[in-house]
Amino acid sequence: MIELKNVEKKFGDLRVLKGIDLSVKRGEVISIIGASGSGKSTMLYCINALEQIQGGQIVVDGIDVHDKSTNLNELRRHIGMVFQQWNSFPHLTVLENVALAPRLVLGKSKEEARHIAEKQLKHVGLGDKLDVYPTRMSGGQQQRLAIARALAMEPDYMLFDEVTSALDPELVGEVLDTLRLLSDDGMTMIVVTHEISFARDVSDRVAFFHQGVIEEIGPAQQLINDPQKARTQQFLSKVR
Repeated sequence: MIELKNVEKKFGDLRVLKGIDLSVKRGEVISIIGASGSGKSTMLYCINALEQIQGGQIVVDGIDVHDKSTNLNELRRHIGMVFQQWNSFPHLTVLENVALAPRLVLGKSKEEARHIAEKQLKHVGLGDKLDVYPTRMSGGQQQRLAIARALAMEPDYMLFDEVTSALDPELVGEVLDTLRLLSDDGMTMIVVTHEISFARDVSDRVAFFHQGVIEEIGPAQQLINDPQKARTQQFLSKVR
């Protein structure tokens, strides 16, 4: 389980997160929607301790993420994160990109790492691209490569930060299909997204962020189709 309890995040005098409370159960998919600058991505960064918090607590499987004694390298082995930009190594093949972390971080043998990489690349539909270099791939394929690379660490949770925002519209579908596949597999996911139909159809719950607070949260179909708060209604009327 991931739990956020009254989480505060500031950049200087600017309060970006204003007392966030959120619990994510194993196997649950939660989509986070809201306008740019509302704190959605910052929350993901705080869960993975890529940003420090100024108040409250974030707990992952009973571990206080921001406690000084927490081994963050060990923690991050269990929390995969995929960013807007895929950041692959251009001088390595697709297979080498995915096999790198299992070897260096998990201490797998070359053969074990290759097996893990092949499995995850096939899982995201890139089994025919093992020896290709990332620069020869489309943006959608490179984003699926980034997902495979995160999955190769065998995480318990996956965080996705607007992974389709840098893609051309015709490439968005193949990445969303990959997220649907992970959902069907039972992966616990927090997905920051502008894809409202994806949030409605794939998520268990949706949270609407507004100016650093969770304005409304509820079952996906209910929140998207029949939001209760005026600000949620206003936002959804503009993005559908």
